[in-house]
Amino acid sequence: MSGVARRTVVAAAGSAGLAAALAACGGGADDKNTPGGTPLARTGDIPVGGGKILADKGLVITQPKAGEFRAFSSKCTHQGCAVSSVKDGVIVCPCHQSHFDISDGSVKSGPAPSPLPPEPIQVVGEEISPA
Repeated sequence: MSGVARRTVVAAAGSAGLAAALAACGGGADDKNTPGGTPLARTGDIPVGGGKILADKGLVITQPKAGEFRAFSSKCTHQGCAVSSVKDGVIVCPCHQSHFDISDGSVKSGPAPSPLPPEPIQVVGEEISPA
């Protein structure tokens, strides 16, 4: 095999490997940041005045009023603990009992220093998906 042919083969193999690596780095349809990805939940899964924690996605989805859905990070802003429940209109962190409002993520009681960060979602029909 000549030097030119060998370089051509090596270059082609390198390009194919780069293409495969870049494809592997792309997010799948179920990535929480992919618009229109796999639904996170169904509207019927989220109780009015309550919510549902999606631990595997790092999210909590709430329904403060009928037909109004919000999503927030499920990581407490105090020390990073995962919130554990949604009840009586608040999202509760079990580590130090910080409470967050289900309508806007604001701190209802500390020691959390700041609100839960909002996460973009979209509701289409009865499906709640990443926005």
